[in-house]
Amino acid sequence: MDDNRRDPAVAVSSLLIHIGLPLVLLLTSVVVLITTARWWTGVEYRLPGFPQDRYGFSLEDRLRWSAVDIDFLLGSDDISFYDDLFLDDGSPMHNARELSHMQDVKDLVDLLKHVWLLGVIVMFAGAIIIWRQGGRGILCESLLKGSRLTFFVMIALGLLSLFAFGFLFVGFHRIFFEGDTWIFLYSDTFIRLYPQRFWQDTIAYLAVFTLLEAGVLYFLARRCIKGTENQAS
Repeated sequence: MDDNRRDPAVAVSSLLIHIGLPLVLLLTSVVVLITTARWWTGVEYRLPGFPQDRYGFSLEDRLRWSAVDIDFLLGSDDISFYDDLFLDDGSPMHNARELSHMQDVKDLVDLLKHVWLLGVIVMFAGAIIIWRQGGRGILCESLLKGSRLTFFVMIALGLLSLFAFGFLFVGFHRIFFEGDTWIFLYSDTFIRLYPQRFWQDTIAYLAVFTLLEAGVLYFLARRCIKGTENQAS
């Protein structure tokens, strides 16, 4: 097995799985969240203590208008999708600043989906290389290490969200969006639908779901390593 570990293809593939697994698992959680967003928002808006909209949106209003945003993010329409959408008071659903941000978010969602798909392909390719040239034991060890790293990353993310949410939230937006296009008034539809509590809970969901994914892989990898050791003995 030591000779197999020194194989460059096996070594590189093992390293990619080790350090790339946290990102792939987190993006898997993001993709699941986006594709089940109608269900997720329905649960989120009904959670105890979720803030009421001070400007008058009811639960039904929030469900209705958030579904429109979800359809836009998941669909293939351009921003003209919103041209004929007006709130009950006759004002546009989103103002120009919000529309610009919605387009940025859609572009980011599309990018993350492509990165996720590429990451999955790389993970599978690396796993096949290790299996064929290094053996099952090395593959299982790589998955075990990647799962452990995922635990540490998600715990750090959870702690940041709990104790430094503002830093995390602002940092994310400064990395992925230009300028201050993501800053809105409390009276804007975007904030009325998605207040701070919404994003805090979303981050918690992503961290917990990713931890569950990593936990399943960790359990399977441990069983695999024990099975390999038993066969060797």
